[in-house]
Amino acid sequence: MRVLLQKVASAKVTVADELIGEINQGFLLYVGFTHEDTLQKAQALAEKISKLRVFADENDKLNLNIFQAEGSILSVSQFTLYGSTKKGNRPSFTDAMLPADAEKLYQGFNGHLRKLGLRVATGSFGAHMAVSSVNDGPVTFWLEN
Repeated sequence: MRVLLQKVASAKVTVADELIGEINQGFLLYVGFTHEDTLQKAQALAEKISKLRVFADENDKLNLNIFQAEGSILSVSQFTLYGSTKKGNRPSFTDAMLPADAEKLYQGFNGHLRKLGLRVATGSFGAHMAVSSVNDGPVTFWLEN
């Protein structure tokens, strides 16, 4: 499982010009799955994200987690995180999990974030989405398990 995490001041996702998810301060997560991923791995990474201390405290140090910063999450499925460009000019997606299986893990991942107490908005799995965000920092992390 791979997650590209960006700390944002705001983010939103639209499908066919319809707003389907929006947050203010928090994390924009691009989420991808590969064949070996499990719900347990997805839940473990959700817990890691919930505890990640990357928001500024009163001394302007990155010391607060998303709960302490009263942030939200916008989670967007992104199979292209497993795209390989090692051969040729057309990416290969053979390492990406099949859509039906990936959607189950994506829903489980987002459900676990909610179970942890986070406010989670999502994109639309498998849809062509337009994502816009205002990065804060910028602060960006690549998370894998």
